Amino acid sequence: MSKVTKEMALDYHREGKPGKIEVVPTVPYSTQQDLALAYSPGVAYPCLEIEQKPQDAYEYTNKGNLVAVISNGTAVLGLGDIGALAGKPVMEGKALLFKIFAGLDCFDIEVNEKDPKKFIEIVKAIAPTFGGINLEDIKAPECFEIEQRLKEECDIPVMHDDQHGTAIISGAGLLNALEIQGKKIEDARLVVNGAGAAAVSCTKLYIALGIKPENVVMCDSRGVINTKRADLNPQKAQFATSRDITTLKEAMVDADVFLGLSVKDVVTAEMVQSMAPNPIVFALANPDPEIAYDTAISSRPDLIFATGRSDYPNQINNVLGFPYIFRGALDCGATAINEEMKLAAVKAIAALTREPVPSVVNAAYGMSNLHFGKDYILPKPLDPRLITCVAPAVARGAMESGVATRPITDWDAYNEKLRKLMGYDDQLMRRLSDTARQNPKRVVFPEANTDNMLRAAVNAHQEGICTPVLLGNEEMIEKRANRLGINIDGIEIINLRHDREADRRAKFAAKFAKKLEREGMTYPAALELMFDRNYFGMMLVECGEADAMIAGTYSGNLRPTEIAKEVIGIRPTYNHFASMHILQTQRGVYFIADTSINSHPDEDTLFDIARLARNSVEYFAHDPVMALVSYSNFGGSKLHGSRIVHNVVARLHETYPELPVDGEMQIDYALNKKMRDTNYPFNRIKDKDVNTLIFPNLSSANTAYKMLLSMGVGEVIGPIQMGLNKPVHFINVDSAVRDIVNLTTIAVVDAAVQEKVGNDYDK
Repeated sequence: MSKVTKEMALDYHREGKPGKIEVVPTVPYSTQQDLALAYSPGVAYPCLEIEQKPQDAYEYTNKGNLVAVISNGTAVLGLGDIGALAGKPVMEGKALLFKIFAGLDCFDIEVNEKDPKKFIEIVKAIAPTFGGINLEDIKAPECFEIEQRLKEECDIPVMHDDQHGTAIISGAGLLNALEIQGKKIEDARLVVNGAGAAAVSCTKLYIALGIKPENVVMCDSRGVINTKRADLNPQKAQFATSRDITTLKEAMVDADVFLGLSVKDVVTAEMVQSMAPNPIVFALANPDPEIAYDTAISSRPDLIFATGRSDYPNQINNVLGFPYIFRGALDCGATAINEEMKLAAVKAIAALTREPVPSVVNAAYGMSNLHFGKDYILPKPLDPRLITCVAPAVARGAMESGVATRPITDWDAYNEKLRKLMGYDDQLMRRLSDTARQNPKRVVFPEANTDNMLRAAVNAHQEGICTPVLLGNEEMIEKRANRLGINIDGIEIINLRHDREADRRAKFAAKFAKKLEREGMTYPAALELMFDRNYFGMMLVECGEADAMIAGTYSGNLRPTEIAKEVIGIRPTYNHFASMHILQTQRGVYFIADTSINSHPDEDTLFDIARLARNSVEYFAHDPVMALVSYSNFGGSKLHGSRIVHNVVARLHETYPELPVDGEMQIDYALNKKMRDTNYPFNRIKDKDVNTLIFPNLSSANTAYKMLLSMGVGEVIGPIQMGLNKPVHFINVDSAVRDIVNLTTIAVVDAAVQEKVGNDYDK
């Protein structure tokens, strides 16, 4: 698990631009003409159109992609009533989740008003700005009145996520858990502990899914809510049972399902043991559940157990729902989020769990065969398929229930739009980071005597991504760490040139000399090489004493890559290795190769680069659509460089007829499918958007990605090494710390995958 300290959190929130979100223009603004169109006088025309036809606000403004997260700070994320201003970091965080998971723009609005009627009037007055409103962290029972009134009086979707988000996600988990346990929902006996907003909403939704009201027992801090009690508000009274029981312990006897939305440690192992055969326990108190995971699991073998925590199986996490629910609601112009839409989300999430799990998701949780079962009743939060599963289901629910004002007609186009959203592409690094934290590996940093490499190693350690191994002089590294103000306590340092490493140098030299004995390598020569950081570090990986390495390079120096070929070697199905950068842009994600290894590739080299790129793109959960680019189109030039690319495409077509790849083509034809398909209708990637670009040489690929990065077109991950037998990756020592940490993350994931499958995924 990643360790979060107070200092780390405060630095994260204040460094750079304070906070977590910003507003950026989406139209040209560089000329006076642009400004005249954006504001006065040009802006008057869309204003008049909207005055005549209010629905045109969705055409001329960002209303259709804008959500408000609104709170009065009375029930903030386990912190209680801390006030509107103090709750702002949480609301900004929720806004961030809307953006990164579903591509929705979001404003956080903190309202300093506790009176429900006044709060309702304020929110209602600003509602025209937004396409949807997410109410957040408002205490019960006021939250019930606030949501109900705003749903009735606003013509846009309004949802209190604390209530309905938990209900939707846990409802999907309940359907799947009941199926696994062989139980019918109409027969299931449910015990709910907690009677707040989430508990009430969950119970109502479970009843809508098929739980019979007479099979429900709800408890609050005073015990069972039964008809004998005279202290019940309307929300609690609707669930009062006539059974002659008063305690949670009594209620648990022979129950099929327990739902906890209360406090830690109120459920004992004996209570779980008293439940019916094949029970289901959702202990959702945070951060500590109603019964500890280990206690619950050891209490009986037939149990399905879920919590709200990410470090246990079956996490019930609202992020599985709310971004995609609002995405679907806004995309079809829904005027509400109604019961039909919520039920559609429940069923879509439940159904996705039963589908085969992508390899990246498997790797993220340290598993090779994650599948529908007792430890997998819900999709993982970083599953890239959620947006294309939940959002369309919600939109269909809105259309079928009559609240969609802009019905979707072309579902294929809509799904393609969803895939291109930032919410899909930006999940890549989050998935990989989660993967690494689940199974951190030993990573060698041979250039620990440089500032950014040392910072990156320490950051990766603090984030739980890896166990760093620093190569260098201990005293010098400690002095550097003190100067930089970073803590290296507990991080291993190996002084490879010290006498105490003599035995290890000898062992490495013997193995290396044996490996290259038919290539002129002798033991004395190999022993001398073991004083070199790169040789020693790579031998740590080669001999299994470390799992991966981040080789620090200097501009234009390819020597470490040559060493890697000698020490680590190239995978058996290839004759070359290469590198790739992943470029994340507003248009989507692009994979660019080869960006740092092969300077002037011949046909065989370029053929291998394309094959390696295909495998890497598929590993990162994308379907490759590949263009081999050059300065000519489809045989238009007979010059040598262009012919190499042309011939490689022909080999790819012959060897992999099913692979969407074509070329040679100029870059504008690769990225503009309309122009490409109009002028060259025979191309084999017709109607497809290219996401993988193979360049004819190192200079063009390296220049292209660096130019785009410098222009602020997108963010880059890489360079990612492709084709070596073990995870040794290369990056300039002056690269940004975050870039080095990202590459370290990929190296850890690379090591975890190779540990499980070796090189079997090569094609």
